[in-house]
Parts: sequence; C-alpha cells; structure tokens
Amino acid sequence: MIGKKVAIVTGASRLQGIGAAICHELADTGYDLFFTYWTNYDQEMPWSIVNDEPQKLQAELLEKGIKVSCMELDLTENAAAATLFDTAEAEIGFADVLVNNAAYSTSNDFSNLTPAELDRHYMVNIRATTLMSIEFARRFNKNDGGRIINMTSGQFKGPMPGELAYAATKGAIDALTITLAAELAAKGITVNAINPGPTDTGWMDEAIKNDLLPRFPFGRVGQPKDAAKLARFLASGDAEWITGQILHSEGGFIR
Repeated sequence: MIGKKVAIVTGASRLQGIGAAICHELADTGYDLFFTYWTNYDQEMPWSIVNDEPQKLQAELLEKGIKVSCMELDLTENAAAATLFDTAEAEIGFADVLVNNAAYSTSNDFSNLTPAELDRHYMVNIRATTLMSIEFARRFNKNDGGRIINMTSGQFKGPMPGELAYAATKGAIDALTITLAAELAAKGITVNAINPGPTDTGWMDEAIKNDLLPRFPFGRVGQPKDAAKLARFLASGDAEWITGQILHSEGGFIR
C-alpha cells in the first residue's frame, strides 16, 4: 500500500471504460479517488450510458475501503480546472496523480469536417488536457511523487483515415507530454502518455472485433485493464525515472 495519496481521473463515466479500469487499479493500490464524468457526451454516442453508471462506479470503489468522490463536469468550460481541483481538495485532498482520460471522438474526414466539430475535439482532447495539467502542476507543492498521465491513441504510429479531428487533436497530446515533462521535472512531477490501441470499451461490435483480431499477435483485442495496469505502474514510485514518454500498451497491434 502506498498510503493515502490522491488521484484524479477525468472521463470515468462508463463501467466498461478505460477511466473506470484506471480508477479500480489505483484504488487497489490505496489511492483515494476523485473522478469526473459527462453523461451528455456518452448519451450521444452509439455505446450510450446508463444514467447511474458513475454512481455504480463510485460504489464499487468505496467497497475497496478508500475515499471516493466524483462530479459531473463539462471540461470545456473555462473554469473547469479550478472547479475540479477546488472540489477535489475540499472532498478528498490535494492530488498526487492526474489522469487525463476524458476524450471526444466522432468520425469525420476532409469531406465533412466542420469548424464546430473540430472545435469540439480541440476543446476536450487537447485544451482541457493542457489546462488540467497546468492547474495540477501549479497546485502541486511536494518535492516529488507528482504524476500526470495522459491518454493518447497512437496517432504517430500510422494514419487514422476517417478520424481526422480526433487524430489531429489527440496527436497534439504527444507534443504536450514531451514539453511539459521537461518543464515539470524540477517540481518532482513526471508526465507520460499511454496509447492503449484499439480497446473494447463497448464500441466494438462483432464485425469490428473480427476485423481487428488478425492484427493482434496475441489473438485478442485490447481490454481496459491493459492500459489501466500501465497507468498504475506510471503512478507508482517505481516509475519515478520515466518521464516525457509515449508508451504503447497495444499488444503489438499491426497497422
């Protein structure tokens, strides 16, 4: 057990999602947790969401004997970062770990991408990730042990046709991670990113799975726990010498 450290995880609305899996992994190591969710987005997506999934996640985490709190928060709001950290500090304590897991994704290409849709991707995927990270860093007042873990999607391992806005905005997280890691080392904060590869969080139907399976050498698609275990390691003291890295937890996925 690592003691009573605090982790904040954004975008942990769905029980089958990577955010929920990360929450479980961190809870198992003793972290108190604060997570955010935004049901409006999930309700618009094909996978949808059951309205009480965040509350069920909170209940599951509380059974592990830790403190858990959560809030519904629109990360695109200008005051979102301050609101999140103020609330988390009041209810759980000062954060040691920030996991920027929230993402926005819809299918589009050069022929149908609109300014409004590009803006929606930008606001969540890179703007919110940046603002959350710098708010965390500004408030972090320990000599070491700070962790920022960003979620990306392997945009620089190959093209992603049909996901132009998502690829552009998530790809920017790699650049953010590398530069912010250099800036925050003096504060005792590591900054890394995880590429989970294609992961079955509820969006895959059987046709998609059958198409992807031959491209995974291990004969299965990615599961949320795969990326979550890497996040758990990066949050640990064993990862204190790892920073500015984009780590690919995708089972050797062949593009």
